[in-house]
Amino acid sequence: MHVRYSLAPLAMSALFAAPAFAAGLAVNIEIPRLNVSEYHRPYVATWIERADNTVAGTLAVWYDVRTKTNNPEGEGTKWLKDLRQWWRRGGRELAVPVDGVTGATKPAGKHQLSFTEGSAQMPKLAPGAYKLVVEAAREVGGREVVSIPFQWPPTAAAQPTASGKEELGEIKLELKP
Repeated sequence: MHVRYSLAPLAMSALFAAPAFAAGLAVNIEIPRLNVSEYHRPYVATWIERADNTVAGTLAVWYDVRTKTNNPEGEGTKWLKDLRQWWRRGGRELAVPVDGVTGATKPAGKHQLSFTEGSAQMPKLAPGAYKLVVEAAREVGGREVVSIPFQWPPTAAAQPTASGKEELGEIKLELKP
């Protein structure tokens, strides 16, 4: 007796069961430890800008979601306008809080964010030139903006970096094809 097996159904199921990998990026943001008499955690906005300086998508906004005087949650939103560049380019149209985008301020240290294209935080981007922009503003402190240009979609893995001088430390963008 001779039994014949067809590999076609197995091959087709493997083809359709394979996960589709979308391009993505990771952002590493360093908030430096400052030796000052009155330290406040900075508000930070991270977004992607198109070549014409319009906002393609806001990735993260860290702000004081509950003030220290036990005022109602969200009172810290009135200070979001101190992130001037982000606010003028599109932040004022964002109805905060936004699930997965907004959150509490972060302490000094390194913080990593990861995004996959097409997710709620990172919209589908048309091929072209973009900038990752990170802005920080601190009460009784300064304000700083750091940007890293990049091409989308990435053709190879890359890790461009830039550094702030006071309010931000090293900013690293990890592009994943």
